Amino acid sequence: MVHDDKIWFITGATSGFGLALAEEVLARGARAVLVGRRADRLAALAMPHGDRALPIAIDVTDAAARNRAVAEALEKFGRIDVLANIAGRGSLGAVEEFAADQLRDQLELNFFAAAELTRAVLPAMRAQRSGHILNLTSVGGLVSMGGFGAYCAAKFALEAWSEALRDEVAPLGIRVTLVEPGAFRTEFAGDVNMRPAHPIAAYRGVIAPVEDYLYGSAGAQPGDPAKAAQLMIAVTEAASAPMRLMMGADAFGMWEQTLVARLADLDTWKAAGIATAFEPALADA
Repeated sequence: MVHDDKIWFITGATSGFGLALAEEVLARGARAVLVGRRADRLAALAMPHGDRALPIAIDVTDAAARNRAVAEALEKFGRIDVLANIAGRGSLGAVEEFAADQLRDQLELNFFAAAELTRAVLPAMRAQRSGHILNLTSVGGLVSMGGFGAYCAAKFALEAWSEALRDEVAPLGIRVTLVEPGAFRTEFAGDVNMRPAHPIAAYRGVIAPVEDYLYGSAGAQPGDPAKAAQLMIAVTEAASAPMRLMMGADAFGMWEQTLVARLADLDTWKAAGIATAFEPALADA
């Protein structure tokens, strides 16, 4: 199926990766459901494209609103070929500094909203025996570090959930790809980033340098969201789609360093870990 035949459903369509993807999809002649919280931005984005764009202003953490949006999309277009779960929000602070409701908010938006929207779309994709689900995580879905515990917890969850989903829907003709960017010029390092409710001085030595890096890089990140959008579209058109689409030299570098460190850490206690079996079972290792 070529790009102008596909029906896209894109969340977070008013900023960052979601906006870049929506603009590129519509520029190529495809039809798209544009989902976001800011109705004025959605209307401005959709207006030049007439009936090919369906703007739906909702909060993706609202279950009833999600279901209405899927129903409205199917009523208008009859199918959904690509679900792009892009909506999300970052956070920066020590894990002890965040209030319990802030941790839940991170999981609600970055994990549950994407998982539940996927579940709402799956019946239509199963019926048509085709579809592609793009779940935006981050290199932070594979690598965590001090300051990003709440955010990475949600992204790690979406990674694990998506891997299982991939195995379950592949026989039904549905593909799943995790999109894992590094630092791109989006609002991630801006004012929308969640700050901790209860700052604790004891953590400043760890957190302050991370804050300086993240907030100091706002507007100067190396990644181009427009190029990321083009690559995401290319994956949906490829004969074989990857489970993971990592983007950015920084993301690859961070993952490769982490992989080496993890293997070294595991090897340190490997022999002792294997030796926890009952004696007759040791030979099976």
